[in-house]
Amino acid sequence: MNARPTHLPLPRAWGGLRQVAPWLVPLGVAIVAVAPQGYGYATVARMLPLALLAVSVAMVTGWAGLPTLGQVAPYAAGAYTTARLALAGHTLAPVQLVVAAVVGAVTAGLLGVVLVRCRGTVVLMLSLAVAELTTVTAARWRTVSGGTDGLAGIPAPQLLPGTPALTADRPVLLYATAVTVAATVGAVMVLRRHRLLLTAIQGNEVRAAASGHPVAVWLWMVHTGAGALAGTAGALLIHTHRWITPADVGFGTAALALLAVVIGGTRSLPGAAAATLILLVVRDVVAADWPGHAPLLLGTLFVATVYLLPGGLTAVPARLRNGVRRVRAVAPPDLLPSAPRRSA
Repeated sequence: MNARPTHLPLPRAWGGLRQVAPWLVPLGVAIVAVAPQGYGYATVARMLPLALLAVSVAMVTGWAGLPTLGQVAPYAAGAYTTARLALAGHTLAPVQLVVAAVVGAVTAGLLGVVLVRCRGTVVLMLSLAVAELTTVTAARWRTVSGGTDGLAGIPAPQLLPGTPALTADRPVLLYATAVTVAATVGAVMVLRRHRLLLTAIQGNEVRAAASGHPVAVWLWMVHTGAGALAGTAGALLIHTHRWITPADVGFGTAALALLAVVIGGTRSLPGAAAATLILLVVRDVVAADWPGHAPLLLGTLFVATVYLLPGGLTAVPARLRNGVRRVRAVAPPDLLPSAPRRSA
């Protein structure tokens, strides 16, 4: 009888849904519970599309090893497709999400044919060109994007035919949170199935190719899947904002998403989402008391994270455990809690 195959242990954050839930479910609950009523609901809901965009950037940067600023291209494609569908009278949210994901995947797949064959600084610079071309295209393609004036007055989405449109702030926040959490969990579970292979490719592409694995195909698949996620984020942008301008898909958005990935941990999708919320709170809430100092605050946060948390937010639990172990190792025995004695 053949022995049952054993699987290599996975990191805590990627060991399956039980390990993902501690990251995402409390995050989703906290978003809804902590958000102030009224305008605060709308403000937090409008942060979630960028959080989902950062998740797609983490897929490409952390798991394909391709640092990118170009995810705003499928993000913009999904957003403008959703806006045009809504303006044409197709307001069902599930249909818009699916179509935006397909359009985002197609856009990322076309770009990935070139990008996955480059590495390091080259792919970063090419993705920068993609981000700039996305902004220029959105500003000049007036028949689709409305030009620099953008598109406004976009109808609100409907969850099901005949149901009321999502216009109230709290239902929109609940809907955006559900989509963000579900999409992130889905991406985590897909990556978990192929974690070892993607890690091997990122560690030594030559050896992975020599073992018979089509490296370029796998990287293209990750890039295309991340594009679908970015397209979904673009649809969520329209659902929460109900307007769009070229500034929403510009270089600033691309840089913010990549910065969130670095702060959250390059291989952590939940960490990227959480870091995006932190960055947006610093930029839009904290910096409100210091007008014009938002870039300074974001830069300070980035430098502090790099020096104090080299592994990003996901390294915090491990650092805390290591700190506790060091304290226990150097503390006198009489200061450590002793196990209760069993009575005879």
